[in-house]
Amino acid sequence: MELRARVVALLRETPEQIATSPVPHCPTWSVNQLAAHLLGVPDDIVHGRMEGVASDAWTQAQVVRHQAKSLRQIADELAALAERFDPLLPHVPAMSRSQMVMDAVTHEHDLRHAVGAPGARESTAGRAGLAWLMSWYERTDPVIGSKIAGVGVGDFDVLRSLTGRRSAIQMAALGLPADAIIQIQAGSPFRAPTELIHE
Repeated sequence: MELRARVVALLRETPEQIATSPVPHCPTWSVNQLAAHLLGVPDDIVHGRMEGVASDAWTQAQVVRHQAKSLRQIADELAALAERFDPLLPHVPAMSRSQMVMDAVTHEHDLRHAVGAPGARESTAGRAGLAWLMSWYERTDPVIGSKIAGVGVGDFDVLRSLTGRRSAIQMAALGLPADAIIQIQAGSPFRAPTELIHE
């Protein structure tokens, strides 16, 4: 998977002294803790730890389990999981698969921002993640999809806006329906930051 390869490479290239730096888009996590979550999802799936899947407790358990490891150790374990994880993917329902990709690509860019390594803003994972988000938003508010599409904003900014990585001011400046997006986010784990986070 290209997304995993990018994350593994990024973690291997990131100096260990940055591991304790905060992640602006996930302010309760450090770089190391975000990396622990990125490893934790496929690790839990491979090992059948699915009770409470996608809950805060499930995610926190991943962070606790892996946060003592170095970024290089996390990268190596994530790469090694591919042999066992990839054969399981065809058995995961398509919508759940897309949701996992959305979460992973969102955190890829959270990580990139935190370590100062932007890139890969046009990727297959980004398009898949955005497609899942648009489907979810449209189910919640059938009108909002056409409003977002009609603005003509690039996919990356839409992805970051819908996942709570753009403030109301930033979304409005892009021409997106910020109030409607924030209203839908209120019933989800996503929250628009109250302060500008430039990336």
